Amino acid sequence: MGRSRRQKELPMLKPPVPMGNLMLVLTLLIGALAPAQLRAETSSVQVAWRLLDYIAVDYPGAVRDGKVISQSEFAEMTEFAATAHQRIDTLPATNAKRHLQHQVAALQGLIGGKAQPAAVAAAARSLATDLIRVFPVPITPTKPLDFDRGRKLFARSCASCHGPNGDGHGLAAVGLQPPPIAFTARKRARERSVFALEQVIEQGIPGTSMASFAALPSQDRWDLALYVSAFAYPASLASEGEWIWKSDSALRARIDLKSIVTTTPASLAEGIGVGKADAVTAYLRRHPAAVLESTTGPVALTRTRLNEALTAYAKGDRKGAADLALSAYLDGFEPVEPILSARDHALMVRIERAMGELRAGIAEGRPLDEVRSQAAALDAPFTAAESALAPGEASAVSSFLGAFTILLREGLEALLIVVTMVAFLRQTNRADVLPYVHGGWLTALGAGALSWATATYFIDISGASREMTEGFGSVFAACVLLWVGVWMHGKSSLAAWQRYIRGKLNHALNGRAGWLLFSLSFLVVYREVFETILFYAAIWHHGNGGIVLTGAAAAVVALLVIAWMMLRYSRTLPINRFFAYSSTLIAVLAIVLTGKGVAALQEAGYLPIHPLAGFPRIATLGLFPTREGIVAMLGMIILLAVSFAYNYRKIKKEMQSTA
Repeated sequence: MGRSRRQKELPMLKPPVPMGNLMLVLTLLIGALAPAQLRAETSSVQVAWRLLDYIAVDYPGAVRDGKVISQSEFAEMTEFAATAHQRIDTLPATNAKRHLQHQVAALQGLIGGKAQPAAVAAAARSLATDLIRVFPVPITPTKPLDFDRGRKLFARSCASCHGPNGDGHGLAAVGLQPPPIAFTARKRARERSVFALEQVIEQGIPGTSMASFAALPSQDRWDLALYVSAFAYPASLASEGEWIWKSDSALRARIDLKSIVTTTPASLAEGIGVGKADAVTAYLRRHPAAVLESTTGPVALTRTRLNEALTAYAKGDRKGAADLALSAYLDGFEPVEPILSARDHALMVRIERAMGELRAGIAEGRPLDEVRSQAAALDAPFTAAESALAPGEASAVSSFLGAFTILLREGLEALLIVVTMVAFLRQTNRADVLPYVHGGWLTALGAGALSWATATYFIDISGASREMTEGFGSVFAACVLLWVGVWMHGKSSLAAWQRYIRGKLNHALNGRAGWLLFSLSFLVVYREVFETILFYAAIWHHGNGGIVLTGAAAAVVALLVIAWMMLRYSRTLPINRFFAYSSTLIAVLAIVLTGKGVAALQEAGYLPIHPLAGFPRIATLGLFPTREGIVAMLGMIILLAVSFAYNYRKIKKEMQSTA
């Protein structure tokens, strides 16, 4: 693995194949079976990326203060930029490719104009990042990196030339021209990523003693590259880096396995300073498993899915991007919404709205740069969310309030509907139908617990399935409530009620109507109980279990008090006033459920999203700032208004005819 200033870390366009190396021959034979177009595309991307990486690192050796200080280096920079442009030109045509071509042309202009090294490096790095994003090639290992394994591989394959300490003074280095690279040189190491080193190991460096190690298994190359990358950062810095890493949640949110292998220490230093960057690099390159602790949470999953969505969108796969963006919300963010809402409600609303707008942008086919900007705007809120969701933030007060408000909010809606049905049956002396109502909500409690157990121990119930259940359940319940509310309003006059009692009540409340009440009771309770159980499971994992149970108990007491007051008050109302009040309450609940049902179906991907800027969001009232939700609620209001107006005219006409 030799290297010097004259050893250009270039991809080998025609790497030598040792005839005696059976493993390499087999690798090439297997590769020959892959689609030729895909292999050519991957090769062009890798070559272009390595050229750009080389330009970013070695351009300062060609130009300083607007003047050429090495004509040969400057000629190579010009040549490499032109070759990168040619490689990009060979890639499949997409809208994003045109942007890459503009970027590489701008880079050539900077080099031709002898721009400052910082500007050239920034342009080359930006283009390299966009290139990988638009035309993905494997840039991360398939397994966790192993620093100790890399040490053994280095001692066996590299130490003879590079020296056991990586300083380039190995026994076999004598007489090599150019001499092997000194990996201990921190100035160069700051500009070198683990991925760049892995590419050198895989492809070698033409014209030098650094041969290709493509015959090594991929994981070996990654482990070796990781070990080599740490030489410039002594172990003495690692303890300081560990303290910085564990105490900075924002930093942990920024770095994952991909970041470890693709981010240069110089890039990291731009955000946290050179001293901290060196210490963190020393720690993470020796302990790469540390990132796994910060990349398995729901917000990390959300980030991953959104990055995948952007990649798919850049390649023109709008449907795939939409599905990934939806998964980012349903499988990543949505499960922790209740916890975040309890700790920082404004932040939860901000993220939910921004993710909805991003999905809308993808669905509408907005320009790639605009969609990327929408995604980038979520970085800061996600970082704040990870800090708010950290286990240490689970105070007793937040756990109590979260458990209390979730159960009270979710339970109140179902309680109002069930209690109204019970009060109605008592007012009409039809206690014989009460078992249908009680059977409905009791069955819903059991079904909710069974669903939770199934999702926990047997199968994974996706976020889309949860939202679909809530959405369709809400819409169905809203339709039933529309019918019930209009019917009750029609009986709100005493004369109309007395006529109905004499002629139709016993016939109306037969078995079929009883089962309708059972269905309504079941649906309105089930849609809430399953969500509530899942929310409680999420809160429970954040600690303070006893406080969570206390909050739940307090919410149950509050709901029981509300139910008792409603039932007691309903007994004192005349039947016509009871029907008038109940029909109004049911109408309001039908409107609320309509809004919530549409929002849930949007979140599940069954309905499109068109956000309304500046429109208020009041989730308790089913009011969400989307065109579809507002139109649906207005439609329900119009249906209720027309029906109530018809009932009113009918009642007034009947009263006039009996006067």
